[in-house]
Amino acid sequence: MQIPNHAPISQDKKKALELLLANSTPIERAWIAGYLSALDAQVTNTDIAPNKPQEVTILYGSESGNSEGLADEAKKAVKARGMKTSVMSMADVKWSQIAKVDTLLLITSTWGDGDPPETAVDFHAEVMKKDAASFSGDFAVCALGDVSYEKFCQTGKDFDQQLEKLGGRRLVPRQDCDVDFEEPFQDWLKKVVEELDKQEDSVTVVASPSSVVAEPQEAYSKKNPFPAVLNERILLNGRGSSKETFHLEFSLDGSGYTYEPGDVFAYTPKNASEDVEAVLKAGGFDPSSEVTLKSGEKKALSDALTNDFDITTLNKSVLQKYQDLVESAKLGEFLKDEASAVKDYLWGRQPVDMLSDFPVKGLEPQQFLGLMRKIPPRLYSIASSLKAHPDEVHLTIAVVRYESHGRKRRGVASTYVADRIDVGDTVPSFVNRNKNFKLPEDYNTPIIMVGPGTGVAPFRAFVEERATVGAKGKSWLFFGDQHYSYDFLYQLEWQDYLKDGYLTKLDLAFSRDQKHKVYVQNRMEQQAKEIYDWLENGAHFYVCGDAQRMAGDVHDMLINIVSKVGEKPFEDAISYVKDLQKSKRYQRDVY
Repeated sequence: MQIPNHAPISQDKKKALELLLANSTPIERAWIAGYLSALDAQVTNTDIAPNKPQEVTILYGSESGNSEGLADEAKKAVKARGMKTSVMSMADVKWSQIAKVDTLLLITSTWGDGDPPETAVDFHAEVMKKDAASFSGDFAVCALGDVSYEKFCQTGKDFDQQLEKLGGRRLVPRQDCDVDFEEPFQDWLKKVVEELDKQEDSVTVVASPSSVVAEPQEAYSKKNPFPAVLNERILLNGRGSSKETFHLEFSLDGSGYTYEPGDVFAYTPKNASEDVEAVLKAGGFDPSSEVTLKSGEKKALSDALTNDFDITTLNKSVLQKYQDLVESAKLGEFLKDEASAVKDYLWGRQPVDMLSDFPVKGLEPQQFLGLMRKIPPRLYSIASSLKAHPDEVHLTIAVVRYESHGRKRRGVASTYVADRIDVGDTVPSFVNRNKNFKLPEDYNTPIIMVGPGTGVAPFRAFVEERATVGAKGKSWLFFGDQHYSYDFLYQLEWQDYLKDGYLTKLDLAFSRDQKHKVYVQNRMEQQAKEIYDWLENGAHFYVCGDAQRMAGDVHDMLINIVSKVGEKPFEDAISYVKDLQKSKRYQRDVY
């Protein structure tokens, strides 16, 4: 595209713009057009105000990248008001630095049983100390979590309470967000910016309040998911296995999506017809009853239960809201019992059990839907390299099926792609960046990967990427599952990579092929000296998989290896491993 000679820009800018447009896709050009339009709107709404800008510090604690992404959104909104901003990760700062700032916006997720995300553990501990430095600035907290966990948004609650105790002034009430966090986050951000505008040092108003968080929308994104076509579905387990693990290939052609090894692919599933029918029966609902969604759209109840609402998650909050609605004597007495009894009841149960165990007459479908959240998207580690498979993304998904309390249960997302869609069908999808799980920039750097079961997915992407670019760095994979004959995921690929030299070492742990169970941490112990030698020579160490057991066992074994082979006191070994984490040479993708 040639820019006219009379265009009111310099020749250098003209050439740069022509080059940019020539190398842009239609989707990218549409985004640029939207961005420039929004920029014009900002300029139009500009008012003259004092020159002294207000400094706003945005701090995030992120496990999978969501908090980091929201921190970037907050930065754009605050900068649009003419205020100086800085965005920092809790992994990179000390509380003594942050305690001196004037205005703090803190965005953090919660992990596991109310714990801070891994990158925020040290910062959280420092803030929570009894002798933590005082704080005299303004603050606002946005907490991310999953309401299905007992300690919902606990890390955000911790920070919010402690910042006030340390002397801070709360700008706006804390916002607790479930997995569907975009709308509540935007509401919180709008309130924060409006409050900042009231400050005496408030500066140039660059955009109207209604457009403060608006920005050019990407053609496809989480808010506007891309219909990815399922091209291939292959069962990876052999006949005789007790597991169902599928390799899935989706087309990204036309999406504009890009990704790197370590990133995440997400799709939103639909509920199984069996689960929908069970809820309709337990509640005594008419499937054709008309209900209204939050958006104002009207649907038949069966349609809404299938496509819009999470009908498999039950927690204490839902039980309490149900009780407030129906005032069941039986449930009311039960909720008065000790917390452990309620926790035991919730284990393995779903809303259908609540309707069956505490039945009431006259519950309206609309009332029931008011208790349910939207179906959340499910995120999976990408198992492919975009360099090796242009316009494709691969996943490795274990299908969840089990029985509890007399009912057959199923994982909504895993059985959706295994049972309820066919090759050629589409799923609404988006890509999520994960900056905390990345290959070293220098592809010659040695890497050690520990990924049993479906935890091997991102390491397939890692090795594919390095093989595609011809990387010379050594690579070592620890893989484990139940049986060698049935459950050796991607066996032929690993053997080919070994043969071609792109995989240097492969250690296997098949737990049920011998009398005594053997796991990946046991294989690590057997290779302790060489693991330590690799680390001492600059290797990066990666873990992917189960957070509750495997990841903790591997972490403990790594510390033991450093202590034993490195002849270090245990406390020094812990510090050694922490230093690996701080320097991003030890990264985990756990769930």
